[in-house]
Amino acid sequence: MNPAPTVDRPRRRRRPLRALALAGALALAAPLLAIAAPAEPAEAAAPGPKDTTAVLFEYTWDAIARECTETLGPAGYGYVQTSPPQEHVLGSAWWTHYQPVSYKLDSRLGTEAEFQNMIDTCNAAGVGVIVDAVINHMSGQSAGGTGWAGTQYQHYTYPGLYQSWDFHGCKRDIVNYQDRWEVQECNLVNLADLNTSSTYVQNTIAGYLNKLVDMGVAGFRIDAVKHIAATDMQGIWSKVKNRDSLYVVQEVIRANEPIQPEEYTSIGDIHEFAFARKLKEAFGGRTLNWLIEGNGIGPTWSGFLPQANAAVFVDNHDTERNGETLSYKDGAAYDLAQIFTLAWNYGSPSIHSGYAFSNKDAGPATDGAGAVVDASPQGGWTFTHKQNDILNMVGFRTATYGKPITDKWTNGSSAIAFGRGDAGFVAINRGGDLTRTFTTSLPDGTYYNVIDAVKTNGVWSGPTITVSGGQFTATVGADDAIALHKDAKATTGPVTGDDLTVYYSTSKGWSAYNIHYKVGSGAWTTAPGQSMTAACSGWVSRTIDSNGASVTAAFNNGAGTWDNNGGSDYVLSGTTAAVANGAVTTQNPCATTATDDLTVYYSTSKGWSAYNIHYKVGSGAWTTAPGQSMTAACSGWVSRTIDSNGASVTAAFNNGAGTWDNNGGADYVLSGTTAAVANGAVTTQNPCG
Repeated sequence: MNPAPTVDRPRRRRRPLRALALAGALALAAPLLAIAAPAEPAEAAAPGPKDTTAVLFEYTWDAIARECTETLGPAGYGYVQTSPPQEHVLGSAWWTHYQPVSYKLDSRLGTEAEFQNMIDTCNAAGVGVIVDAVINHMSGQSAGGTGWAGTQYQHYTYPGLYQSWDFHGCKRDIVNYQDRWEVQECNLVNLADLNTSSTYVQNTIAGYLNKLVDMGVAGFRIDAVKHIAATDMQGIWSKVKNRDSLYVVQEVIRANEPIQPEEYTSIGDIHEFAFARKLKEAFGGRTLNWLIEGNGIGPTWSGFLPQANAAVFVDNHDTERNGETLSYKDGAAYDLAQIFTLAWNYGSPSIHSGYAFSNKDAGPATDGAGAVVDASPQGGWTFTHKQNDILNMVGFRTATYGKPITDKWTNGSSAIAFGRGDAGFVAINRGGDLTRTFTTSLPDGTYYNVIDAVKTNGVWSGPTITVSGGQFTATVGADDAIALHKDAKATTGPVTGDDLTVYYSTSKGWSAYNIHYKVGSGAWTTAPGQSMTAACSGWVSRTIDSNGASVTAAFNNGAGTWDNNGGSDYVLSGTTAAVANGAVTTQNPCATTATDDLTVYYSTSKGWSAYNIHYKVGSGAWTTAPGQSMTAACSGWVSRTIDSNGASVTAAFNNGAGTWDNNGGADYVLSGTTAAVANGAVTTQNPCG
């Protein structure tokens, strides 16, 4: 079949004419840049390819900061979307955040200081922060009340912010959605509708957005945009700082109504709800074939947004509650739809990650004061964004970015497969076990199946599939998938004997890291080179097929900033090279463990969905239950390194959902630098070699 014409795209960042002209000049100069290491150019030609957003719905600011460092940055997420951060009405429901009382950054998710720390932490991890901005309305409380931060308000009076004349005169609920005036000037479910055509209101809203821009956010998800006239939205946006560099996605639900999404595309992307609805039809009905037949799901389908304007998702906080789309409650169908969304090349995807609920209005777990507590399995959080298959498919998307759809296959109903050029291949099965020989454009070699394989400190472990002569034979289980890509090619360790793994320090604080290189006397890669991925704390890496030859290299952030060793470039050789602050060593910076630390390995033979270690060092205090999460170390084992300072560690293990292994009540006493626990027995051998 012919490849679909759609292509991936970076998040749209509008640039001034000078930058666009420079981008064209750099594009013309690309052949020259590929021949020799570049001097340091003034600006980049394009933003990076990491376009996936993790929507951490109702996560506290501290929890998001942690996830940026531990999960989102290393996995290759480009953005994290927060819940609305402004002061809101009191209450326990999730929608309290969508009823503003003031623009103070003080909510049940955290303080302004915690919000700032989250932005700084996420930016340092290479993850931009997208803020859910509620600017169409204020509260829906007819009797008024007191906000989270103590602000006293009435339905149409917010002292120091808005008075009754700052709201549209309709002051009743929308009745007729065929009436444009009513939709944009009356109240949505009693929410006090701001007069967004007022200069004062526009300036006040822009002031709120500008404060967030000054704090370092990367963009906005703008709520309920259909209820703001397009001219009003333009007026507000014209007053926002740095708007050409911000990513914006807007909630405009297409319906048989006068107001349509295309009215707002000049400002930013639009949520494409039709994509999510079609995924529910296909994966719920086991009719995956029509998602890829012809050009496949995307801009050629009736009513779908163009590629340049679409933001796609499987579900969001509204649709998971109203049944419009799939949700975490749909199990395998939901997971496979996420895999498809990340593998297909239409729109910019977001992964919704929230908490389990039975009452659709229920909020997340809170403490005695009503503040949301940090996400944990005990709180019912789904952790969709860090589920192994979805986490690894974010890497698949980055590895296959910009590659066309190729090698399409379907059994006519419940199973599909397609490639992303020579960079990746995925097969998805909603039927019974399927064994067949697939045709792929991947180069010959052995690849990890990233649906089941695990990546730890830059090293893959798990099941592999071998491609030979443009084909491979594999069994795709019922309600399962396989995915292979160029950055998950199997090796017998960190590198093969004639490959070179290059580590580069992240001390420069760049948002992205690339290596531009040539092997021996060969040609240079096309600038800015190849992306480097997180290897361990403080380091990124890239393995180069050097065939034992030396590698000449320079490093850059993909946005015009270079480290080319003062113009001399770096000459790297052997199997390992680490570059930090202009110095080159041959030591793997991710391979060493402090001699007074203890790395604890725990067997995964129990088949738990998560593993935690709850411990105390020496006579110190225990960690807060369930302790700290353990991560995949190698096949059959998870691990956690504890700063023990040479002292013994008393520990128990659990699945985060109430099942414990505490050595029959005696707990485990562990010491030294390595301890491995399996079926009640403790050894000092590293089971991962």
